[in-house]
Parts: sequence; C-alpha cells; structure tokens
Amino acid sequence: MVPVRSVSVTPSSLTPSDLLWIIEHREERCTLCGNCTAVCPKGAIRLAHMRKRLPKLDVFSKKRGNEYQTFTGIRQETEQSKLCIGCGMCSMVCPNEAITPVAGTNENRTLFFENRKGEPMKRGGRRNATGPTLLDRIIFDRISMLTDPALDAGRHEFSVTTTLGRVLSPEEFLEKSVSGGWIPPTREIFPFVIGSMSFGALSPNMWLGLLQGVAYCNEVLGIPVVMCTGEGGCPPWVLRSRFLKYIILQIASGYFGWDEIIRAIPEMKCNPAAIEVKYGQGAKPGDGGLLMWHKVSKLIARLRGVPEGVDLPSPPVHQTLYSIEESVMKMLQTLSMAFEHKVPVYPKISASTSAKSVLNNLVRNPYAAGLMIDGIDGGTGAAYNVSMDATGHPIASCVRDCYLDLAKQGKQNEIPIFAAGGIGKNGNIAQNGMAMIMLGASGVHIGKYMMQAAAGCLGNEKNRCNVCNLGICPKGITSQNPKLYRRLDPDKVAERVAEVFMSINTEIKKIMAPLGRSQSLPIGMSDAIGIADKAAAERLQIKYTC
Repeated sequence: MVPVRSVSVTPSSLTPSDLLWIIEHREERCTLCGNCTAVCPKGAIRLAHMRKRLPKLDVFSKKRGNEYQTFTGIRQETEQSKLCIGCGMCSMVCPNEAITPVAGTNENRTLFFENRKGEPMKRGGRRNATGPTLLDRIIFDRISMLTDPALDAGRHEFSVTTTLGRVLSPEEFLEKSVSGGWIPPTREIFPFVIGSMSFGALSPNMWLGLLQGVAYCNEVLGIPVVMCTGEGGCPPWVLRSRFLKYIILQIASGYFGWDEIIRAIPEMKCNPAAIEVKYGQGAKPGDGGLLMWHKVSKLIARLRGVPEGVDLPSPPVHQTLYSIEESVMKMLQTLSMAFEHKVPVYPKISASTSAKSVLNNLVRNPYAAGLMIDGIDGGTGAAYNVSMDATGHPIASCVRDCYLDLAKQGKQNEIPIFAAGGIGKNGNIAQNGMAMIMLGASGVHIGKYMMQAAAGCLGNEKNRCNVCNLGICPKGITSQNPKLYRRLDPDKVAERVAEVFMSINTEIKKIMAPLGRSQSLPIGMSDAIGIADKAAAERLQIKYTC
C-alpha cells in the first residue's frame, strides 16, 4: 500500500503525511477505470501522467544505466480546497479494492490553513467530541419486582406517546368544558421527533424519503411520528396533501418559505401537527442560520422567493420583535389565529442559562404550547467551528433546570419541554432519549442520527466528511445537485426510517418494562436513573451510583 504523492509545490503546500486523510493506492491492482476520480466530491484525486525511473544494472559489465517508463496513475491533491474528507466513496466504487482513504497519524497540519480568504472554517455536522457523552453514562437503576421485566415488554400493551401542546389542569379543563371556553389544541405524538432539517438543507430525495417513512409509520405501523421542516417551508404539494398532519412547520427569523405556506392555507386539506417558531439553535446560538449559495437551486429559490445561487443568511433574531415577551404576544398569538386556534404553536430556543426566564414567560401565556430547547451538541449545515465548540449550553442540565422550575410551580404536567442536541450522538438513541425524558423532557428531536441511520451519512465526530454545507455530499443527502442526490433512493430511505422507529419503539418498551410502567412515559421520573459521576449527579439532582 503506497500513499500517492502530489508534485505541485506552493507556499501552503503540505505533504500527504500532514493531511487528515491520506489516499492509499495500490497501483498493481488499479485498472485505471476512473470510477474513483469521477465519484470524488472534492476532486481530491486525479489521473496523472508520470515518468518512473527504472535502474538498469548489467552484472557482467561495470556500466550502469537507467530506463524510463511513462504511465498513468492516481495522485492525491494537497490544495486546501481539494483535501480528501475521508468519505470513502472512491473505495466504494473501485472494482478492485485498489484505493481507500486512511486517517493520518501525523499531526494534522491542515488546521493551520483552514482560515482562507479571511473566513474562519465552516462545516456541517456536530462538534468534534469523542467518547461517551453524559447521556450515554446515565443508567436506569430502578427495577420493579412486581412483574417479570424480561416478559413484561412483550406481554403488555404500552402507551409510548407524549403530548405536544399545553395540557390544562383538571380544574381548568372541567371549567372550560362546562362553560364552552377555548381548550388549547394538543397532539398525541411519538416522543422521538425528526428534528428541523429544511428542504433546502436536505436533498429532494432525502426529504421525500423521510416524509414517506413518516407516513408509513403513522398509517401502517401505528407509530405517530412527526417531522419538522426547519426554515424554508416544504414542497407546495405537501402543503395541499393529507400528509401535512405529520409535519411541524417551522418559521424562523428569515421567514423563508412562508409566502408559500400562507398562500396554501385556504387549500390545506388538514392542519399541520404544530408550528415551531425558531429563535435559536444549539450549534450556533445568537447567530442566524445560513444556507450557502451552493445549495440554492432553482427549486429552492422559487420556494423561498429569492434569486438563484445566492447565500441565504437568516438574521440572528426576529427583526420585528424586541423581546421574548413581545414574541409571545405577537408571533404565537398571530399564528394561532391564522390556524383558527386549532394548531399548537411553540418556540424553539438555544440552551442557555436564560432558558428558565423564557419558560416562565411562556407559562403565563395560554397560546404557548410548549418549549423546544436545542443544546450545544446540536447539528447544523453551516456553522463556524468556534460556535459549535465553544458557544452554548449542554442540553441535560438546561432541561433539568427548566423541569425542576416547573415542578416548583406545580406546572410540570402542563407545559411540555422538548430537547435536542446530541441525542443519539454515539448511536444510543433510545437510551439517550429516555434519559432526557426522565430528566424532564416530554420528547426529543433527532436530526443527524436520522441522516446516519436512514441514509447512511458518512460524517463522524473525527472530522470525516462533514461537508453538509457545501452541497457536495457524496451520498446525496444534503446536496441540491441532481448528479449527487440521484444516488439516494427515497424508497430505501423510507424503509430505513420505518425500521429505525420500530427499533426505537421496541427499546422504549424494554426500558419502561423494568420500571413497572406501561401506561405513560416516565417524564421526570428521576428516581429511576443514576450516574457514576458525583458532580453530574449533584448537578442533575439524580442518584450517584458506583
């Protein structure tokens, strides 16, 4: 296995051993079919003509000579714009197993060259944290001895839905039922929601596959899964279809896509599952979203009402609002009226020490259907590294603080809190989600996990791939280029979505069964969890187990 070499030298040139990913090429296996160079999304490898010196030594004479042979081979680029991202597409299409990317073991010198043209590094994916997360380390240590836990999950009927929307106290509900007053709308949904990934961020095939999978889960499997659009709306045909009831429509500070939504209201066959008003996101709190020009195709430009091929940055805040108090009065009430007070409307904020202030404001307003909190580990399509690595608040402690604050007011069963940001980061999706639920969340939003599980996303926390923002996703998950997204079969994505949620549904029951609880989710049941970390146990007010 011989690493390929570059022959170009510039002031910022690096040797292949300095790179994060090194292409190893076995020339004796290569047939020069060109599949690898054709499929590489970064142009990190190329076919090149080279001259090889072949020493010639005649043992019967003292003369020495050289012969030269010209041949074509694969060479790796060392320019920053063409560096290998380790996606492995070349090895997937190679018929002879002649090429593969290997993680560099030397110092990653590319870190010193990523700030180009005065712009810090942007990338897709989450921050580069490795190892077990805090949620991974939480265990479920309360076991009911009244039933056999091993048989319980397969023997009993379970209720694994949660409520999206404000739940009135029994006294208020009875009073309004008798008097004919307005009762806030609610939805019974699966506690694992496909988080906000916009139609512009995801490819058309990926978005269609998710929607097909969600519809199959609801209409065939009986699992009431919903998905959030993210900013940018959704395809016009979805707004006028019966599948809209499985969709949470997000409105963010850029208001992209909302012209189409407003125009479609008179023609909607059903109401959406909910409306999410986005004020912040976990990966870059205090900063607006960004859909880079690479992904603003003709279709996306038409849906969003903008020119084709321009960057689409969202403002960091809603420009028409001064404070969260004004937002509750304006945004939440206006959107409730637009859908005749029949659709839950709730805000999404980034996790921070001020989250409790927002929540306490929502408690006093009857139009607030809940609160969605996005933690520092939340993913995004285009964020600066400094935002993902060093700005924000971990989700577990933020949600726990909010839930305990609600409990002190006796409101913990009235305002649902949904959590996002690093759920299933290491693949432990059901365990992470149920840990958050027992800390006080009514449900969780999952994004990148769905991309990994349903579509085979190649990105990881060790900086592999992570080019979601550039529109060159090698699997076609986050690209608007037809040559790339046609690699993705929406029917296969839908099949995987259904399989994922069936698996999550089974694992939830396996966690609930030992608790001796089958009729409702163990929201806030913190006496059932523990952690072998004394500081974390004290901070979350759960048991310290060792």
